[in-house]
Amino acid sequence: MPNRLAQSLSPYLLQHAHNPVDWQAWGPEALAQARIEQKPIFLSIGYSACHWCHVMERESFENPAVAEVLNAHFVSIKVDREERPDLDDLYMDAVQTLTGRGGWPMSVWLTPELEPFYGGTYFPPEPRGGMPGFIPLLTRIADLWREDRAGVITQAGQLTADLRRQATVGAAGETPQAAVLDVALEQLRRGFDARWGGFGPAPKFPQQMAVELLLARGTREDQDMTLRTLDAMWEGGMYDHLGGGFARYSVDAQWLVPHFEKMLYDNAQLIGCYLAAFQATGEPRYAQVARETLDYLLRDLQDPSGGFHSSEDADSEGEEGKFYAFTPLEIQEALGREDGERFCAAFGITGLGNFEHGKSVIHRFSCAREASLPEKEDQILRERLRLWRDRRVRPGKDDKVLAAWNGLALSALSRGFQVLGDARYLAAAQACAAFLQRELWREGRLLRVWRQGRAHTPGFLEDYAAVVEGLVDLFEADFDPARLRWAETLGEGLLARFHDAGEGGFFSTEMGQSDLIFRQKPGFDNAIPGGNTLAARALLRLSRHLQREDFRSAAEGTLQCFGAWMQRAPRAFLGLLGVLDQVLRDPLNVALSGEPTDPGVRAMLYEVHRRFLPGRVLSVSADVLLPLHEGRGSAAGQALAFVCRGRTCAPPVRTARGLAGLLK
Repeated sequence: MPNRLAQSLSPYLLQHAHNPVDWQAWGPEALAQARIEQKPIFLSIGYSACHWCHVMERESFENPAVAEVLNAHFVSIKVDREERPDLDDLYMDAVQTLTGRGGWPMSVWLTPELEPFYGGTYFPPEPRGGMPGFIPLLTRIADLWREDRAGVITQAGQLTADLRRQATVGAAGETPQAAVLDVALEQLRRGFDARWGGFGPAPKFPQQMAVELLLARGTREDQDMTLRTLDAMWEGGMYDHLGGGFARYSVDAQWLVPHFEKMLYDNAQLIGCYLAAFQATGEPRYAQVARETLDYLLRDLQDPSGGFHSSEDADSEGEEGKFYAFTPLEIQEALGREDGERFCAAFGITGLGNFEHGKSVIHRFSCAREASLPEKEDQILRERLRLWRDRRVRPGKDDKVLAAWNGLALSALSRGFQVLGDARYLAAAQACAAFLQRELWREGRLLRVWRQGRAHTPGFLEDYAAVVEGLVDLFEADFDPARLRWAETLGEGLLARFHDAGEGGFFSTEMGQSDLIFRQKPGFDNAIPGGNTLAARALLRLSRHLQREDFRSAAEGTLQCFGAWMQRAPRAFLGLLGVLDQVLRDPLNVALSGEPTDPGVRAMLYEVHRRFLPGRVLSVSADVLLPLHEGRGSAAGQALAFVCRGRTCAPPVRTARGLAGLLK
């Protein structure tokens, strides 16, 4: 018999709908029950593509003995961290304070007043490897609540007070100077793995914001480190050489064996990294990786309604990586003996295997150069094997659509069109923007979650900010002024609902949210740029298009708010440091007067898009209604290009060649 999660929309919650645990979703009914019955809350937070969440479900939440203890002594609540990042951030801070580490599944015990008093991550059903068993742990917590409730409540109050103090940013200071960027770059240099690429030891994550900062701000040697990292990620098993797109991270230092889940937010950001590398170097392989990853989004993650799904699991048929790994015999079955043997030699498929059960993860780096396939044959064989692989049972997909992650996808698709010129990417970006406005924009407010025709949950700071930046990127692709008008409305909502006008920066949630013990002001950048990074970056870019001083001031105020923190721990703020880099450098504004479809304008756009120009602002208009075009009409119908660096503007030029000379 299903529990109350059967009424949920979240794929993660629905995965637990048939557990014997009497799960409830986070909401007024569950929270009221805890207060009325004076029971502690067992809060379990995870997400659909989480491998260890699946393990803990199989071992514990499907276990009747575990369910008996939970149902007798606790109000058990499941939360999809992707739907409620505010709860995830708050209680992850608690778990890290209590244990020194965090991760998912996250397990937290709360008082009926929502204050945490104990926590951890994955717990096995019985003691194992130094970890306490889940049933004995539940029993001890239930006994402690019964025998010393007052002590537990006092401890929870003290922890909550500590968390509140830790979350206090303080009053804004001065805008940090360039020295903090130099410190961050030096830290990245020291952490660089010269052999395998990447920054730091295993497990290795893509660290997109490090790549972006090094490309934009670093020396030639820094650029070489960045390119080595991008090459290593592409050559290794973290990249899906058949279907495109990247897994979440590599479990080893050499990028060979990935944790196979594929997230929309990772791939959207990595597309931007590879496009920037292509602009900076002209190397076709970076364009290829970006193109194949964009194609993965269109083929496997795009919803028919225009939005993009959240993720694909690491597991299929209960086994991690089963969809992605191969034996030589399977390759030969798919491609035939001769082509199969050549493919195995080129992509590291061996009889011994490099993964579990004697299977191999497809990769390029360990293969002899003479075994490499010619480019055309490489593409043909990879596509043949992809189609054969598609007959396997696919990993589960989380098909909910999240506003923030779709804002990132909107940027990736728009930039993909700009750099690669493929009209499919522009069409997908336009469909995504139309979806967001049609399905997630309600009475002047942005909602966060959509699935199967239903939208819910008020948008958070990251939702508003990511969609604003996505719209700016889309405007710089199709030059429809409606993009900027909606972005401006969203930006005004961002200021009204999340901005701390007194001390600077932005809260992650709106004021007056009754199910939070306090509001947080997120500064650290994680796998996704922090909400303040997204807000500052989006508002800065929008201010340069619209000449809105309030947007610029709020963006720079965010840097001032977190300035002292950035100086203490630069590597925790790489995204925000990227915004600082844009503030400190003179902005490059390129305004083209003419129709976007005019051949002369298109030739000029090619000169802009093929160059790596960090922070450039691009606008095209046939009239003078947009701020960057005021007083800048075309001459007798002929396109003109106006280029300004900071407060210095060059005379307008009439040709793509003339524009190229200015951009150099």
